[in-house]
Amino acid sequence: MVHYGHSNQLRQARAMGDYLIAGVHTDEEISRHKGPPVFTQEERYKMVQAIKWVDEIVRAAPYVTTLETLDKYNCDFCVHGNDITLTGRMLLMTKAHHNVRRPLSHLCLNGCVTQDARGSSPYTGVSQFLQTSQKIMQFASGKEPAPGDTIIYVAGAFDLFHIGHIDFLEKVHSLAEKPYVIVGLHFDQEVNHYKRKNYPIMNIHERTLGVLACRYVSEVVIGAPYSVTSNLLDHFKVDLVCHGKTDVLPDKDGSDPYGEPKRRGIFRTVDSGNNLTTDDIVQRIIKNRLEYEARNQKKEAKELAVLEAQQRRERIIEGKEN
Repeated sequence: MVHYGHSNQLRQARAMGDYLIAGVHTDEEISRHKGPPVFTQEERYKMVQAIKWVDEIVRAAPYVTTLETLDKYNCDFCVHGNDITLTGRMLLMTKAHHNVRRPLSHLCLNGCVTQDARGSSPYTGVSQFLQTSQKIMQFASGKEPAPGDTIIYVAGAFDLFHIGHIDFLEKVHSLAEKPYVIVGLHFDQEVNHYKRKNYPIMNIHERTLGVLACRYVSEVVIGAPYSVTSNLLDHFKVDLVCHGKTDVLPDKDGSDPYGEPKRRGIFRTVDSGNNLTTDDIVQRIIKNRLEYEARNQKKEAKELAVLEAQQRRERIIEGKEN
């Protein structure tokens, strides 16, 4: 997975220097240490490269970073961050992460992500993102549209911001010589209304940072209306409204959410050439679930065997066992 947590780590790493190199491991390395990857190597390369703070990608980076690797790329720092687990949300199908107003028992030191103290496991505990205006400012470009820019508006959930979204935004970005791409993000309740189940997997705060980290995005509208209204188009002086080839459900009153931009003749359907959806990613996770469980059971059996052997040696040394 490549998500806002990785983006934040890369943002902080980039702030330490002038040039950021991101090493991406192979499928084999990830499978060996963490289990089957959700995305292919090529998908991960493109997703990491789309993060605006990354200057260079090292393909098939070794799992262990050696001095030889650092010397090869003339590195001054080697940075590694903590991981944020999202797979539990997909497998458990809960909606607890939608409720961003629920009080938390304790906070983490960096003020970004905290684990609900009532959960004893990373799979059952609810990871809550603590949004601040400062954090948004750190991720945002801070650039206003310049004269001659083509202002392009797209809207959606952009949940689990993935390679399908990136391919779409890259295509949208290429539609103009000087694009200024604005992404409208729907609130969690709105997304759940039209996607059902426990979607979105990531709440509005997490999705905001994931999209802001993309190099093809200039601005984000947090809590955009489901229907693209006349007021929205006029306020942002939108020149073009785009949507992918996925189905568009009518608004609650039965109207076409893209009716106004179509009436103005500024609506365009964009084919990114990538049909991957958030649901496809969840299905990949579920498909690998048995493999994850089998791997963990095998790992646990080995750990127990080592522990039992160590305890037996201690008993022998103490003369309690022959």
